[in-house]
Amino acid sequence: MNSVPLFSGLQPNDLIFLLQGAGHTLWLALWAIVLGSILGFLMGWLRSVSRVGNSLIVVLVDVSRSVPLLIQLIVVNAALAAFRYPLSPFYCSAVVLTLYMASFCSEIYKGGFESVPQNLQKAARSLGMSYLQAFANVTVPIMLRRTFASWIGIVLGVLKDTSLAAVIGYIELLRGSQIIVTRTQEPLLVLLIVGIFYFLLCYPIARLGAKVEKGLGQ
Repeated sequence: MNSVPLFSGLQPNDLIFLLQGAGHTLWLALWAIVLGSILGFLMGWLRSVSRVGNSLIVVLVDVSRSVPLLIQLIVVNAALAAFRYPLSPFYCSAVVLTLYMASFCSEIYKGGFESVPQNLQKAARSLGMSYLQAFANVTVPIMLRRTFASWIGIVLGVLKDTSLAAVIGYIELLRGSQIIVTRTQEPLLVLLIVGIFYFLLCYPIARLGAKVEKGLGQ
């Protein structure tokens, strides 16, 4: 009787599994980055124009920035289950990462809005622009230019932080590698491949960000 080996070497299907995990990582990061940037923009604007709004939002920002993301994922997932509103690992992770992204974005956007000189806004209004026209054509472009580098840094951080979603069962790149390591018992090789995947995901964003920032500075 032939015995079935408990462990086996790395197989081509394992690489496909890791590619799927990388796709899951990108999909989760895309949701968090897009929604978090939009929400952070609104929060940053409200904080820059309203003291009351700033006082309310800063509580959420401080909690999100102070409590480790790993704990946030576990607590939110458990709380939703306790109140009988369970979400799938993907949606729960997307909610937490979106709020996390929004908290950091609100900080840089708030500073960006406040850095726009008031005389530029007044000059735009004096030319006959409405508040929304001055906001869209003067304030926002200047703010985005001044905060772009910081935003890229947050994007890269959130992309790598998606690995923490594994703690609530979302099978992204790092969790996929753990599954393969358990079977193959080749952690060095598998994690080296995962590191290359993360590099291929993050490096183009970093280089594109540097190129765009250089163009904005000209």
